[in-house]
Amino acid sequence: MNASSRAETPTYLCQTCGHRSGKWMGFCPQCRAPEALVETVPAAGTTGSPEVIAAISDRSVVRDREPVGLAEFDRVLGGGVVPGAVILIGGEPGVGKSTLLLHVADALAGSQGTALVATAEESVHQVQMRSRRIGVSSPGVRIASVHDVDEIVSVAKREQPDVLIVDSIQTVSTLEASGSAGGTSQVRESAARLIGLAKTTGLPIVLIGHVTKDGSIAGPRTLEHMVDVVLYLDGDSDQGFRFLRSIKNRYGSVNEVGVFEMTAAGLAEVTDPSGVLVSRRDESASGTVLFPTVEGKRPLVVEIQALVVPASTDQPRRAVNGIPTNRIHQVIGIVERHAAMPLRFHDIYVSVMGGMRITEPGSDLPVALAIASSYADVPLGGMAAWGELGLTGEVRSVPKGGVRRAEVDRIGVRPVVEPGAPSSTLFEVLFEAGFAASLR
Repeated sequence: MNASSRAETPTYLCQTCGHRSGKWMGFCPQCRAPEALVETVPAAGTTGSPEVIAAISDRSVVRDREPVGLAEFDRVLGGGVVPGAVILIGGEPGVGKSTLLLHVADALAGSQGTALVATAEESVHQVQMRSRRIGVSSPGVRIASVHDVDEIVSVAKREQPDVLIVDSIQTVSTLEASGSAGGTSQVRESAARLIGLAKTTGLPIVLIGHVTKDGSIAGPRTLEHMVDVVLYLDGDSDQGFRFLRSIKNRYGSVNEVGVFEMTAAGLAEVTDPSGVLVSRRDESASGTVLFPTVEGKRPLVVEIQALVVPASTDQPRRAVNGIPTNRIHQVIGIVERHAAMPLRFHDIYVSVMGGMRITEPGSDLPVALAIASSYADVPLGGMAAWGELGLTGEVRSVPKGGVRRAEVDRIGVRPVVEPGAPSSTLFEVLFEAGFAASLR
């Protein structure tokens, strides 16, 4: 059997995880998806001898990253866009992905450059309407409504823009791959062709990706491995804040966050997120505590609120927003055990205001204080706190305590409760915070 016959041998792909099998199956043996594997014929491989050079060769040209001009976007990328990088940005429908990338295209194009926006979801007229609404001013922002990925590559080679934006990777396709747009084969093949364009020409490419019901980016999981940077845009639609997070970055640190606010003129950068996120709080109300979280290198002071009310059923309700539910259950158990508060007879609601999502254990202490404050109806004023709670009730230190302290001092927050001194247990912290009448 020669090479060409091997290339034409059909294989079968899972549309969920991209698993490849030599025979048809009615389910995926890797991810256990109940859908049958889909037949596909892989493209024949190319022949040739690629050039190999030393990493420190004089022929290697190192091209530094290019700042976008949007400070919050540059922060998440680690300073700017690297030439030839492929960036995937995901988010829920309507969160502002297309709007954000129009701002990026406008900033990168500037007065002399060009940015090509290839849209397969909207017409040119629709994108023009949004551009006028958000104030796109650069004449170098070009728009093309195209669905075929090969046409996108052809237009990009002809126009030679400074950045290519594809909206979205799930809606473009190629005739040489099986299935419809959005399927595993189409997404993988379309992304591979765009990545090949980026690596051979040095053109930075930004792909917009849809998300599934569970919040992950639609398409094969290999898509996130293929690209260089994965960003995720989310936020609270009611308050208008949007948070851009770095999930993967081959050229910088991850877990960075950029903060934007949705306005009538598009997404505006928030230069002082701590001040904005806590500016509307009522210090006379019970059940509210400030928490200085750290996203990457950036400290952000957020407000954690809790509401504790008598349960109306035999099974008290626990509703959580912005913090892992299992962690809240653990904190509730610690408060009930070491502060003797009968929380098992109460409905408890905990929320991080502003749409932030927190996963670090440093939120344990402020959550416990907010719950105790609401249960005892004792306002804590402008208190800020951080610390991890052990199952035995001790308050443990968390990383970057100095950064947290500096941020709360910058915005003038008092009082401050942090691990170390003078209290070392949750009982002592609650006693000194004014809960003596509620403790037993």
